Amino acid sequence: MLARRTFLGLIAGAFAPRLAFADTPSIVATTGMIADAARALTGLPVTALIGPGMDPHGHRPTRNDILTLSRADLVLWHGLNLEAQFAKLMTGLAEKSTVLAVAETLPADVLLSDPAYPDRPDPHIWFDPTLWAQVTQAMELTLAEFAPDVAANGVAYRESITAIGFYANKVLSTIPAESRLLVTAHDAFAYFGRAFGLEVEGVQGISTESEAGLSRIAELVDLLVDRRVPAVFVESSVSDRALRALIEGAAAKGHTVRIGGELFSDAMGPEGSYEGTWVGMMDHNATTIARALGGDAPERGALGVLGSDG
Repeated sequence: MLARRTFLGLIAGAFAPRLAFADTPSIVATTGMIADAARALTGLPVTALIGPGMDPHGHRPTRNDILTLSRADLVLWHGLNLEAQFAKLMTGLAEKSTVLAVAETLPADVLLSDPAYPDRPDPHIWFDPTLWAQVTQAMELTLAEFAPDVAANGVAYRESITAIGFYANKVLSTIPAESRLLVTAHDAFAYFGRAFGLEVEGVQGISTESEAGLSRIAELVDLLVDRRVPAVFVESSVSDRALRALIEGAAAKGHTVRIGGELFSDAMGPEGSYEGTWVGMMDHNATTIARALGGDAPERGALGVLGSDG
């Protein structure tokens, strides 16, 4: 753990004035989803602070995070309370550097609310291709200062967003009506459900910092049994303990529920893999969900490369 004096010194350094960037600007993003979009738009290297398997809801800025942010020419973070532990740091950085909360560029009327906090938006907007395309357009205005081909790259990136959205809608629409219930570890998929016509339930709330009580577990067990839903889904960045409780509870009532697969929710797949891109993450999730809930989807996804480095 950092000593208080050392931590305060790092924060002070993060807020110090910076010089103009060199030939290759330093761009830092909090999440992999934002980093992927920034790389596609600029063609430049982009550092992601919160990597595969990491949970942005509870991630606290480390010493290396603060140093990396302090040296960046551009900082892109999600906002909408996703990286709650970064909020004060970002406010200070914005006084000295270019900082953009990408999700907060969306109009309020397209956002869903957190059921536990009606005045607080659900931050998981990357699961709606239409909203993610809007976010990338807003990012272009800031990124144009750092790279020359942002507009052309943006057109190409949004074509890929549209294409994978079309694929997801096609395969998810094949899930039988009685099985169109997506149960996951935490409530990250509301935008996904709205975009593709699925009912969504999370064991935990929108933030993984929330706790699932026994009454919530019992409620979901009854729902799974009544609907005869065949599968629930773990997440790469969230413990599967609560999902195991659902499976055991359903079994006690005579209904078999299995783990339908691991979904990418608040973090993407391994860096350098297809699933480590936004398109690959969406392809993986849509394919996994469709196949597990009785729909029709190719085993290797839209491009035939799921599970490979392609």
